[in-house]
Amino acid sequence: MRHPDLTREAPALRIVASTLEPELEKSSLVGDAYRALRTSILNGTLPAGYQAVEKRIAEQLKMSRTPVHEAIIRLESEGFLRVLPRRGVQILRLLADDMRETYDVIIALEGMAGALIAARSTQSGAVIARMTAQTDDMERALERNDLKAWAMADDHFHRILVTDCGNVKLARLAGTMTDQAHRARLATLRMREKPVASITEHRDILNALSSGNVEAARAAIEKHRYRASREIIDALAGL
Repeated sequence: MRHPDLTREAPALRIVASTLEPELEKSSLVGDAYRALRTSILNGTLPAGYQAVEKRIAEQLKMSRTPVHEAIIRLESEGFLRVLPRRGVQILRLLADDMRETYDVIIALEGMAGALIAARSTQSGAVIARMTAQTDDMERALERNDLKAWAMADDHFHRILVTDCGNVKLARLAGTMTDQAHRARLATLRMREKPVASITEHRDILNALSSGNVEAARAAIEKHRYRASREIIDALAGL
């Protein structure tokens, strides 16, 4: 099997100068390995079903096996891969039933995030402006039939919604779920109708947020995510 080149995915490493340098450096290396592997999984450089031994992955990242091993354990706990005894690791496939449960959680968390932003809409202008900019980017991407750019802007819209809602714990809970949703979005891009409905639904969400209508914001977000998730889950079920 041809192995992906992960070198491009690995962030530059830095030497931490302090009395706790060994432990801090180890922590930095684990974080770098985690981010590199996570990015490779999310963007498809490491596709679902891909299998490799830890040593091979460490060589690709130009790192020792210890930080890579710890990063792999973290990614396994988040549902991105599984460790195969004596056979390395395997990137998990996206399953319709798993994503159905994932979207149930996302819908609940994003609905609450929207309600929080709407409740303080007079202080949320910058957040709403950033979400509007991402929706504009989605529209321009579809005009030039660039589905990958559309997907990235859509992902950014939803990440802003949860990370800037003012509830740190909600944002942390939503993080892994949002990552899995982005994997599913990219995996099914070419299997679904052109996603023009998402733009209209994003505009409805933005209008509700701007007006400060808490229940309308929650309802618009839940309606949008439910409709889009059904399309993605149906597409995954057909794989």
